Amino acid sequence: MAKIKKTGRHTSALREDRRSSRRKDVNDRWRVAIKSIAKKIKAAVDKKNTAEAKNLLREAFTLLDRAAKKKVIHTKKADRRKSRLSKLINRSAS
Repeated sequence: MAKIKKTGRHTSALREDRRSSRRKDVNDRWRVAIKSIAKKIKAAVDKKNTAEAKNLLREAFTLLDRAAKKKVIHTKKADRRKSRLSKLINRSAS
């Protein structure tokens, strides 16, 4: 009966705690991937390398759409990020 952890002592609570920690790890990996590709795009824009930035933008779009589909981030947040990244590239290209 000594199952006391940070949650209650019910078995279902312990199981849900394990599940939520696994989900958090997966969601954190998605968020890190999104942030890193956004940084790569911003670095390419700073270097005036629009061709590389446009290729990275395509990858970012797929990452954001897949993360929104898996409910890691909200769909409107994904749309907003895509809009801001494409706006950044379009401003640097002109």
